[in-house]
Amino acid sequence: MTQRLHLVFGGELIDPTKNVFSDVEQIDIIGMFPDYASAYDAWKSAAQRTVDNAHMRYFIAHLHRLRDEETPASPTEELGN
Repeated sequence: MTQRLHLVFGGELIDPTKNVFSDVEQIDIIGMFPDYASAYDAWKSAAQRTVDNAHMRYFIAHLHRLRDEETPASPTEELGN
C-alpha cells in the first residue's frame, strides 16, 4: 500500500497575490496527514478560522511527491481513483 503524506501549513503573506510569507518564523504548522481527504479537512478548518484576514493563506504540501518527483500525479489520483 502506497502512503501519501500531506503537510498542512500556512501563515500571513506579504501580498495576497503572491505566496511569500511575511515572517517564516510565524508559519502555522497544522500537521501531517496520511491522505488528501484528512489534509483537506484540516486545511479547510484552518482557512475558515482566518477568513477575515485576506493575507492569511493555508496550503497542502503533497509530501509523497517529494519522494518521487519524476512521477506526475493527476487530480483524480488524490481522490483514490
